[in-house]
Amino acid sequence: MKTIKKSPVFLCVHAALIAGSLGTSAIASAEEAQDMKLEVIEVTARKRVENVQEVPVSVSAMQGEMLDVYSSAGMDIRFMSAKIPSLSIESSFGRTFPRFYVRGLGNTDFDLNGSQPVSLVVDEVVQENPILKGFPVFDVERVEVLRGPQGTLFGRNTPAGLVKFDSKKPTQDFDGFMSYSYGTHNTQDFKGAVGFGLTDKLSTRVSVLKQKRDDYIDNEAPGYEDNNVLGGYDETAGRVQFLWEDGDFTALLNYHFRDLEAKPIVFNANLIEAGTNNIRKGFDDETVYQDAARFATQDVETNGGSLKLEYTSDEYVYTSITGYESAEIFSRADVDGGNPDGPGFIPFSAESADAIPDHKQITQEFRVTSLYDGPMNFQAGFFYYMEDLTIESLSYNTADNSAINGYAVQDQETRAWALFGSMDYQVSDDLKITTGLRYSADDKEFVAERFTNPTPWNGSPDYMKGEANPDDSHVSWDISANYKVSDDVNWFGRIANSFRAPSIQGRILFGDEVTVADSETITSFETGLKTDVMDGRGRINGSVFYYSMDDQQLTAVGGDANFNRLVNAEETTGYGFELDAEFVVTENLLVTGNISYNNTEINDNDLSIAVCAQCTVTDPINSDGRAVIDGNSLPHAPEWIANFTARYARELGDGEIFIYTDWSYRSEVDFFLYKSVEFEGKSLLEGGLRTGYAWSGADNDYEVALFARNITDEQVAIGGVDFNNNTGIVNEGRFVGAEFKVNFF
Repeated sequence: MKTIKKSPVFLCVHAALIAGSLGTSAIASAEEAQDMKLEVIEVTARKRVENVQEVPVSVSAMQGEMLDVYSSAGMDIRFMSAKIPSLSIESSFGRTFPRFYVRGLGNTDFDLNGSQPVSLVVDEVVQENPILKGFPVFDVERVEVLRGPQGTLFGRNTPAGLVKFDSKKPTQDFDGFMSYSYGTHNTQDFKGAVGFGLTDKLSTRVSVLKQKRDDYIDNEAPGYEDNNVLGGYDETAGRVQFLWEDGDFTALLNYHFRDLEAKPIVFNANLIEAGTNNIRKGFDDETVYQDAARFATQDVETNGGSLKLEYTSDEYVYTSITGYESAEIFSRADVDGGNPDGPGFIPFSAESADAIPDHKQITQEFRVTSLYDGPMNFQAGFFYYMEDLTIESLSYNTADNSAINGYAVQDQETRAWALFGSMDYQVSDDLKITTGLRYSADDKEFVAERFTNPTPWNGSPDYMKGEANPDDSHVSWDISANYKVSDDVNWFGRIANSFRAPSIQGRILFGDEVTVADSETITSFETGLKTDVMDGRGRINGSVFYYSMDDQQLTAVGGDANFNRLVNAEETTGYGFELDAEFVVTENLLVTGNISYNNTEINDNDLSIAVCAQCTVTDPINSDGRAVIDGNSLPHAPEWIANFTARYARELGDGEIFIYTDWSYRSEVDFFLYKSVEFEGKSLLEGGLRTGYAWSGADNDYEVALFARNITDEQVAIGGVDFNNNTGIVNEGRFVGAEFKVNFF
C-alpha cells in the first residue's frame, strides 16, 4: 500500500481545512472515512483557544491554502473583501489605508486620524491608525473576523466587529516555505519563512515578503504625456520572532517592519457618465489624462514590536502584552484625476498630499485567566493605550508643480485605559452562560493650524487655528449563551453593548472648522445555529441579528470641498442574516459557500449634508441646498455579499493534480451618505481560478500552479471623489500568473 504526502485544502470557518488529500484511493477505508471529515477549527475569538462550533459569537476564520489563493497576484489586505460574510473592504489610498465594514458599519473618512468601528488586531496588538491597518499579509496562521460588538475583551473601538491576525509562531521543529509568483504587469511576489530551535528553550521564526509591480499606466494629457507613470509598487516587509519556553513560563518577542514605495490609487476624472452610473465610453484602465501624474508618489514606513509574557500556575494564566508601533507616510496624488482640457468638465485642478512625519503608539495589557476544574471560570485585565500623531496636509499649484500653495498641520494625542472581565458558567452539561463587563475611558487633545490657504477665494485668512479636547467613558457589556442541542447542533444567543470614543476631524487646509463627533453606542442582538452534518463531512452555520446604534459617527466626505466633516446620526438600525456552509462532496471534491444580507438605515429627520458638484442627487434637498439623508442606507454597505469555492483534486504519480475556483459577489453600494445616480457603485462579481500539481519529495513538499484573478475582467467604479467632477476609482482588471512553492521541514 502506497501513501503520499498530501497538500492541505484551503479553508475558513465556511471552508475548513481537510488534513490530507481528497484524492487518495490507496489508503485504508477507515483512514479514508476519517480524511473525509472536516477538521475541528480552533479560534481565539475570546482570547483563549476554543472550537469555533462552540463559541457564542459570529466568527469566521481564514487560513492555510485559502490565504495563499486569495492573496496571490501581489494583493494587499483588500483581498479579503466579500470573501467572508458581511465583510467588505475599500480604500481611496490604495495599498496603505484599508477601510473595513462589518454588517454595514464602517467609516469613509480618508484623513490620517480617521477612526473606524471595525478594529484590527495583529498578534494581540491593536492597530489603531489607518496606515497600520495596511500591513501586508504573509506567513499568517489564521485570520479571524468577529462580527458584532466586541467591546468587552477587545474594547478599543469595536462596535461593528474585529479583524484579527495571528502570525505563525516559532517552534522547536525546523520548518519553512518559499513561494514566488510572476504575473501581469511584471508583478513579482516572493514570500518566505523559516523557523527552528536555537536551544532547547529558545526558538525563532523569520518571515519576509517582497512584492513588486512595474508602472504600467500611461498619461496622455496634452502637454503632460508620460509612459508607464502610474500603477506600480515596490514593497518589502519582514517579521522576526523569538520564543522562550521554560516550563510554565513563555516569552514571545516580535519585531516587524514595512517599507513601501508606490504610486497612489488612480483617480479618473469624469469616469462616470452624467445621469448614469456607467463607466464612460472609451475608458481604458491603462491610460489617464492627468496634469500631475508624474509627481504622484506614496511612501510608507512602519516599524513595530511586541513582547508577550505568560506564566501558567495550577489555577491561573498570567499574561502581559506590551506593544509599540510607529508609522510614516507621504502620499501625493492628482485628486481631480484630469487636466484643464478634461476629460469632461473640470472646474479646477486639485493636487494634494497628506503625510505623517511623526507617529507612535504604545499599548499595554495585563490579564489573568482562571483554570478552575469547576463550572465557573473567568478572565480579568487592564488595558492602556497611548498614541501621538502629527499630520501634514499640502496643496500644490498645478501650473507649477514644485510650488506649494497650501499647508496645514494637525497634532493629536490620545490616551485611553480600561478595566475588563468576563465569566463563563457551565449551568449544565449542555448549557454555558458567558457575561462580560468593561469600563473604558478615552481622552484626546487636538490642535490644527493652517499656515497657507490654497483657496483664498472663500474669504478665509491664510492662518487659522482650531482645537478640540473631547473625552468620554463608557461601560460595555455582553451576555451570551451556548446550548448543545445534540452532538452535532449548537445554538447560541448573544446581546452586546459597546461604543466608539469621540472622533475629531480637522483637515482645515480646505475648510475652516474642526468637527467633533460624540461617542457612538450600539446594542446588538443575535442568535444562530452551528451544525455538523453528513457524519462530519459538512457544516452549516447560520445567524440572524439586529442592532441599534445611537449617535453613530458619520463622515460627510467631500461635497463642496476636499475635506471631511464629522456628524452624529440620531439613530442607525441594521438587521440581517449570515449563512455559511462547507461540504466534502466526494473524496475528490470540496465545495463551500456563504451568503449574508445586511439592511442598514439612518434615522434622523434633521440630518443633512453637502452634495456633489456635478452628480444627480436623488435625496430631498433642503432650503440650504443640502441633502436630507434620513432613511438612507450607510455608505459602502452592500446588502448582499456571497462567496462560492470549489476544489477538485486527483492522485497523479507521486502527488496530486488540482483545480479550484472561487467567486465573490457584492451588491450595489452608495459611495457617500447621500444618494445619487452617478455615485451608486454597481454590483461586482469577481472570479478566480487556480490549477496545478503538488507533490512530495524526501524532505519537502512542492507545488506549481497557474492562476487568474478577476477572470471575467469585470470592472466597475468602486469609489468616487465628488467635490470637483465625477471622479472615480475602478477595481483591478484581469490578472494572470504562475507560482512555485516549496515547503520544507
